[in-house]
Amino acid sequence: MSTEEKAKHQHTNPDSLLDSTQNEELQIENEDVYEKLTFIVDKGQEPMRIDKWVQMRIEGLTRSKLQNGIEGGFLTVNGKVVKSNYRTRPGDEVVYMSYVNPDYTELKPEEMNLDIVYEDDALMVINKPSNMVVHPGIGNYTGTLLNGVAFHLLKQNPNLNEEILPRFGLVHRIDKNTTGLIVLAKTPEAASHLAKQFFNHTVERKYVALVWGNMEEDEGTVNAHIARHKTFRKMFDAYPEGEVGKHAITHYKVIERYNYTTLVSCVLETGRTHQIRVHMKHIGHTLFNDQEYGGDRILKGTIYTKYKQFVDNCFDACPRCALHAATLGFVHPTTEEMMRFDSPLPSDMEAAITKWKNYKAAAHT
Repeated sequence: MSTEEKAKHQHTNPDSLLDSTQNEELQIENEDVYEKLTFIVDKGQEPMRIDKWVQMRIEGLTRSKLQNGIEGGFLTVNGKVVKSNYRTRPGDEVVYMSYVNPDYTELKPEEMNLDIVYEDDALMVINKPSNMVVHPGIGNYTGTLLNGVAFHLLKQNPNLNEEILPRFGLVHRIDKNTTGLIVLAKTPEAASHLAKQFFNHTVERKYVALVWGNMEEDEGTVNAHIARHKTFRKMFDAYPEGEVGKHAITHYKVIERYNYTTLVSCVLETGRTHQIRVHMKHIGHTLFNDQEYGGDRILKGTIYTKYKQFVDNCFDACPRCALHAATLGFVHPTTEEMMRFDSPLPSDMEAAITKWKNYKAAAHT
């Protein structure tokens, strides 16, 4: 393969991926779900069917998976969706949206109660509870959200499989202990449409978080790359100079202050793994009870035993990282209508917040 043909993984805002009717994008909410592979056809390349040309350049890509991807709109040439019989031309920019799942495991359908807040023929929006992994992986083969989604969708369409709809329509993820809204596609066309919206950062994603410390500024923006922690490989870290990792931007605004903690809303401009958790820690406001990033101990406050007992009671009330995916907005894949969903705070976060409100009130009496 020539240097002009080599694949590039892009994580920018590639307008060429979209046609004039699709002003959207794909990228992961908390981890990459799809990656955008870009190829340039060599100047000396003889005309060739696009399906054959692409299959020669992506290892492990089966013909059936590629055909389904082309039909679903995951392949574009010069920004336009093409058919399998399109013949390449020198200089063509070929873009293929490829599903990324490093911990790929068999997806076994399981009957479970899903909190479905909206569903139609193209998509479904689910309110995910705490302590639920989104998709199967090492150590979590059953009981995940996708196990339940697969069961639900197969009841509607027994012929559906992962060759037709990769990972049963997953286009973004949220952490195991993060609660709130997640959208899944029900058709490959809807998956492609939604995936492009996430990749181009046009999806509205607002989170509510309880963080340690009294934020001085009412609002602000964190702009720091995110990559694996150099020492602790299960964690991520912020790299403000941008020399490593992926570009990440989080906008935050104070909702209410409680002396030693602050309730904030966070709007994601990008969607990187642990983005809010890493960015808040980076600016000195680790999420409350975030065990992985050190928020499960007293980071601000007094040394008195009574205060320690109070904080422990707050930890008991919300025994997880205090983060909730509260708002999700996107363009509907078929109607092109803007849709927006809001999810109220779960009871565990509400309980902890109420305790902090009462603590602040008592301190000022």
